[in-house]
Amino acid sequence: MGMFDGILGGIVGAEMATVVNHLIEKHGGVSGIVSELQQKGLGDTVKSWVGTGPNQPISTDQLHQALGAGAISELAAKMGVNPQDLLAKLAQALPTAIDKLTPGGVLPKP
Repeated sequence: MGMFDGILGGIVGAEMATVVNHLIEKHGGVSGIVSELQQKGLGDTVKSWVGTGPNQPISTDQLHQALGAGAISELAAKMGVNPQDLLAKLAQALPTAIDKLTPGGVLPKP
């Protein structure tokens, strides 16, 4: 069980908590994934997740471009789902996860 699974499990479901946790850890923690998504042109979207207001949605296409086909395929294979299903679930779970892992709009220290 990863370090965020307990926090995220009740929010996004146990299965997606594992996927989101793996994704966050692979990118160097919450700050790392936020930074990477910002660098891929999703700054305003990610800023809304970290901030205290409503979360902007992210499309499956945006996630696919930002994370790359290799990472998505790898995660999908681990979960036993097809990449499009994984992207749809991630598009729903990732904004909520980042929001909950950045209480008060503050990124945790790396």
